[in-house]
Amino acid sequence: MKLVCAPDSLKGVLAAPAAARALADGARRAGADPVELPLADGGEGTAEVLREAWGGTWRTTNVVDPLGRERTARFLYVEDRRLAVVETAEAIGLPLLTEQERDPLGASSEGLALLIRGALAVGARELLVTLGGSATVDGGAGLSNALDSGELAGIRVTALCDVANPLHGPRGAARAFGPQKGATEGDVLELERRLRAMPHLNPYAELAGAGAAGGLGAALASLGATLASGAGAVLDAVDFGTRVAGSDLVVTGEGRVDATSLEGKVPASVATACDALKIPCVVFGGEIDAAGKALYDRGATALCALSGQPQEAVEDLERLGYGLARLAAGLRRG
Repeated sequence: MKLVCAPDSLKGVLAAPAAARALADGARRAGADPVELPLADGGEGTAEVLREAWGGTWRTTNVVDPLGRERTARFLYVEDRRLAVVETAEAIGLPLLTEQERDPLGASSEGLALLIRGALAVGARELLVTLGGSATVDGGAGLSNALDSGELAGIRVTALCDVANPLHGPRGAARAFGPQKGATEGDVLELERRLRAMPHLNPYAELAGAGAAGGLGAALASLGATLASGAGAVLDAVDFGTRVAGSDLVVTGEGRVDATSLEGKVPASVATACDALKIPCVVFGGEIDAAGKALYDRGATALCALSGQPQEAVEDLERLGYGLARLAAGLRRG
């Protein structure tokens, strides 16, 4: 029996490869033939997943974090393609700050410009910029101010968005994501005002993903980048359709399954793809809220909530893999 373990990361708990491995270990004990296929959506860990598909080497460069402190960040360079995968979270990620340090009114995206410059310095002519996990809501002001005019001339840039949100409004960068970056109600109003006061972003404000990474989607689009679904790009890169062909079951999921899971994340993308291929798909989450249940409409066969205890994540996934493999084997025999 072929069971495909295709999770995203459980943010702050398990990287996608570790989550896939735990599911596969459990399934293997139940006699299944599991395939480990870790995925990503343009957030943290996307470069690692793409490295599994394309190869490449890690390079490092000096950047600054969201508060301007110097640090070293890495990017993936695929030399034969002259392609670099640059993760926003490596330079200006929310995990780089303590809760007390979160400052969406002051945090800057300058560090991403330095990371891009480091990738260009090694010879990259194509950039994939992953947008998930930023600590900023500056509409890319720090990025735009730090990049010299013409630095991206002749460079093909694709921004991989982990969400499809627009720049402004109820589902925009400030209102949808400001609070998780430390914004108070008053801060959200101020951030929305600032974003609306950037006229060069207005032509791109309604693009799917414009609001990703605090408006970096719109900022990169204004610099000539193409915005794309991160999950969709990763599924293409790993040749998802071929890898899952002939499987009895696909298991996917992430740390929290909620409304954002429907907006460009891995669970919805995998469930939709499996539905088209007529393959059962189970979605797990450390937590699954009421909005997340809309995944049934995207093709999910079942939703499974884990214990929600980070320290038990590996054991939870092993048990899930074991149980699903046993269930699928029983259904197959029946």
